[in-house]
Amino acid sequence: MTKRLGRGLDALISSLDIDEGDHILQVEIKKIRPNPYQPRKYFEEEALNELADSIKEHGIIQPLIARKSIKGYELVAGERRLRAAKLANVEHVPVVVREFTDEQVMQIALIENLQREDLNAIEIAQAYQKLMTAFSLKQEELAKKVGKSRPHVANFLRLLQLPKEIQERVSRGTLSMGHARTLLGVEKDQIKIELAKEVEEKSLSVRQLEEIVKRMSEKKKVSRETKDTETQRFVKDWEERLRMAFGTLVHVKPSKSKNRGKIEISYFSQEDLERILELVENSKA
Repeated sequence: MTKRLGRGLDALISSLDIDEGDHILQVEIKKIRPNPYQPRKYFEEEALNELADSIKEHGIIQPLIARKSIKGYELVAGERRLRAAKLANVEHVPVVVREFTDEQVMQIALIENLQREDLNAIEIAQAYQKLMTAFSLKQEELAKKVGKSRPHVANFLRLLQLPKEIQERVSRGTLSMGHARTLLGVEKDQIKIELAKEVEEKSLSVRQLEEIVKRMSEKKKVSRETKDTETQRFVKDWEERLRMAFGTLVHVKPSKSKNRGKIEISYFSQEDLERILELVENSKA
């Protein structure tokens, strides 16, 4: 194991650095297998073509990092450079070979992409979640490690609460993170999905979506208040009828669950309780 690789996230981050003393190999590109733990699923074609043009003119400035495999090498860091080099029809690429476990390869792939901001919002959220799990980190601890604020980390992690269909739209870039964060304020998943489709179909801005969600929330609030008012009116009527029937104070307490609740009947002496029980028994008879 290379000396620079110790325990913890800091040690893994430092393992991405290339030192003057590192031995750089020129490896045939067809002998390098892509990183199987690469968290990034989408690579912007235009950016890759620009990098390929740069490689044609200047070559690869920053060596790739790989580990030995049964047949050739397995990429650890440098996915974009490897893809661009293939587009540029380069036959050999500079590589620094180091030893890593499978778990370290996965973690380094996450860290490299986070540092270079190569991931979309959902991929970043998934990367944060995996790092927190792998290193048993809290949000605040992870934020310090990756040089971000805790609210920044928290906002990304909240995106994982969205339905998978919406997460895929964010990954594809058809929904922005701003849209996604606004949809988090909608209670039902099906409505979230319908709104996401509307955003795409009508090319709605984040501000426009916020207005829609706000109107929905206000409408729901008015509906709830109207329903509460109606319920209170019925409750008072029921309480009055029961008070007349039992000749004592009665409180009807509806539950939040549909068609459920409880009735509280007050009594003020042993004789009063016996009177009420007699009324109930006579009613049953």
